[in-house]
Amino acid sequence: MKITMAHGSGGKSSAELMKAVFAKYFKNDILDRMEDAAVLNVSGRIAFSTDSFVVTPVIFRGGNIGKLAVCGTVNDLLMMGAKPLYLTSAYILEEGLESELLETCVSSMASTAKEAGVQIVAGDTKVVEGNGSLMINTTGIGLIPEGRDISAANLKEGDAVIVSGYLGDHHACILSHRMNLENTIESDCAPLNDIVDRLFDEEIRVKAMRDITRGGLGTMLNELAATSHCGIEIEEANIPVREEVKGFCGILGLDPLYMGNEGKMLAVVDGDDAEKALAAMKATNHGKDAVLLGRVTGDKGVVMKTRLGGKRVIDSLYGEGLPRIC
Repeated sequence: MKITMAHGSGGKSSAELMKAVFAKYFKNDILDRMEDAAVLNVSGRIAFSTDSFVVTPVIFRGGNIGKLAVCGTVNDLLMMGAKPLYLTSAYILEEGLESELLETCVSSMASTAKEAGVQIVAGDTKVVEGNGSLMINTTGIGLIPEGRDISAANLKEGDAVIVSGYLGDHHACILSHRMNLENTIESDCAPLNDIVDRLFDEEIRVKAMRDITRGGLGTMLNELAATSHCGIEIEEANIPVREEVKGFCGILGLDPLYMGNEGKMLAVVDGDDAEKALAAMKATNHGKDAVLLGRVTGDKGVVMKTRLGGKRVIDSLYGEGLPRIC
């Protein structure tokens, strides 16, 4: 079945689509009430985030736009030290979209939400003229446990900077699809609950966290340095990049420091907790390739110590990091 404008009319066709696809996968006590708004029981400090997802192709090695939409918002909540609880999901469907493709993405959203421990409790669907693609917006709410204070303002000289694994996989995967290049590079798209939970369970003194998405590691480090009024020095030799991604970057002239990811994070922890934090991350599924990347300094900006012993200033991404990867 192809999506038609009638599926966005609010009438019988809309109801049939809701029943056949969305209600089939997103069933829970809150959503099943079919009210105009979800009524949630949340007490305490909350983290609240929203994001929209537009990616071509919508299905790629290692994931699809549905999985991406859940991971993107869940990871934003996690980076504030929150425990993700609820998501909303809104869909812009282009006329001509195959319902089987939509169902694949919705099914993936449901399984990823289950993995991340969140419920999808409200949503919306609109149909527009187009070429048979789809876009998704997700909004999330998470509860921040007492005692957690995650902010770049907490950074101080000597703190350790740790990255959870290989960089550039998602960006290289999407670009490979777009350019019809044959390789085995897969997206790293994943919810990072296991890493964050392990850090706090081990009572690591976490100062700040960031998921390394658009703009890449270089941009994230500059954001942290600017907000904290500190400097950050990293070791080029410690930057984790898979050999196949290195080769891909060499051919196309890309820099892994500015490539987007969808399942990687950096954590800044108290310097005395560096080894303990690294071991905690390595003990998780999504952090098993974590490395100690560098330290916070008393200078300004971000500097990389090269393999040759020199120093290179790392700036934020300038211009557009093509292609759109989320």
